[in-house]
Amino acid sequence: MEINELTSRILKCAYDVHSALGPGLLENAYEECLFYELQQSGLKVERQKALPLVYKEIKLDAGYRVDLLVENKVIVELKSVEALNEVHVAQVLTYLKLSKCEIGLLMNFNVKSLKNGIKRLILTRK
Repeated sequence: MEINELTSRILKCAYDVHSALGPGLLENAYEECLFYELQQSGLKVERQKALPLVYKEIKLDAGYRVDLLVENKVIVELKSVEALNEVHVAQVLTYLKLSKCEIGLLMNFNVKSLKNGIKRLILTRK
């Protein structure tokens, strides 16, 4: 599946969840519901996927976990905060680097309109 089609399907599921639940819930509620929607749409999705940190030859289980990994291509990081900030963006970019994925979706469900709570992040490899 082409990456733009995949991210469109993910976003449709996220909009469905946000339309049904609205803002104001805890992050894990949105995560569970989005996980369900993505599975129901036929996508392969992993929840709370462990992400080891490799430093030189050392593999560290540092406890990093990706909220959702869709089709082994897109990292979806969910928040339910007043506003997204640069540390949230840095977190997703680090997850992209560690996972070798190139596309990440950072979503804040604690907004009136979900379109104002989505950032699409791309990690370009050199």
